[in-house]
This record gives sequence, C-alpha cells and structure tokens, in this order.
Amino acid sequence: MAIKIFLDFKGLIPAIVQHEETKEVLMLGYMNQESLDKTLETGDVWFFSRSRNQLWHKGETSGNYLRMVSISSDCDGDALLVKALPAGPTCHMGMPSCFDHGRVDSLVEFERMPSGVFVIEELFQVVQSRKINSPDGSYTAQLLKGDINRIAQKVVEEAGEAAIAGATLRKNELAEELADLYYHTLVLLAASDMSFTEVCKILEDRRTV
Repeated sequence: MAIKIFLDFKGLIPAIVQHEETKEVLMLGYMNQESLDKTLETGDVWFFSRSRNQLWHKGETSGNYLRMVSISSDCDGDALLVKALPAGPTCHMGMPSCFDHGRVDSLVEFERMPSGVFVIEELFQVVQSRKINSPDGSYTAQLLKGDINRIAQKVVEEAGEAAIAGATLRKNELAEELADLYYHTLVLLAASDMSFTEVCKILEDRRTV
C-alpha cells in the first residue's frame, strides 16, 4: 500500500536527518515532491531551500554529502525521518550536527520570525474576530459595521497610493502602502463572508504562470 505524504500549503514537508549508525540527529530540512523524488532516485539527500527558493543538493558545495539509507514518515504523514550516512560535518559551521550549537535551558530568548502567509493568516483571524466582538475604538470593527462599499472604496484608495509609491520608487512608502492594501483587502474578504483559503487556492493555480 502506498504511503500518503501530506505537504504544507507551500508544497513542503519537514525532514529530520538522523545518523544511521550513531542515531544522532544531524539536521532539519524541508523537502518538496521533486527533492524527495531525487533523493530516492540518486541515493543522495536533496532538500528544497526556502531561502533560495530552489532545489538543494546537500553537500554540493562543501562535499559533505548525505548518503540516504532509508526514509520513513510519521504517523500523520506530515514529517519525514531520513536516516543517512554523512560524508563529513553536516552543519555549514563545521560541526557534526546542526544541533551542536547551544543547549536550551529555562532562560531562552525568543525571537519570532515573520513569515508572509502566516502573518496574513493571523491578521485575517483578527479581522474575522472583529465581526463577532467589536472592541471600542476598533477601526476594523467600524469598517465591518458600515457599508461594504466603503471598504471597497478603501481598497481602491490604497491600491492607488501603492501604485504611486511604486512608480516613484519610494520603497519604504511602498511597503507601508502595500501593507495598508493587504489589510483592507482582508477586511473586504471578511465583509464578503469569504475565507483567505479561497484566495490561496487560486494563487496556487497561478504558480506556473
């Protein structure tokens, strides 16, 4: 029976790499369908680099390849365990494992890494909540209580301001105007009783444009 693998909305799945002999956890990477296929076909471990947005043959630059021994999925099918034999240090900083750089104790300094789609999803959840709970002074709640034509007008206004900022190469202003445009677009979605997922599905179909 074929194993079913579930990719996230970006078409990726986390892949934990473990040393076949020592059982040490070496690294965490992400695979898409193509990198997983290449790993199975070639025996070398391939990933998809989220920062470079391209396939990544682990060890191609350093020579520290990972030779795949086996791949298994977890019970939910949304994570992979890759058992491999490393040709050298796995970490780009020369350490055997990417997890050799610091032990986490009770005193941890957290820093949140913003991720575009997640930020928009969270913001949309806040916008939707304003339809149910309307805190005093909430600009979003005021918009949602009013005429949807007013919201649509704000989208047009923000789009125009973003276009002007972009055409005149005012980058900082462009970022602010686009943020305003995205926000008012989410308010329009909520007022139209639509979900952000509906938009994402259409965008997925346009990835090959």
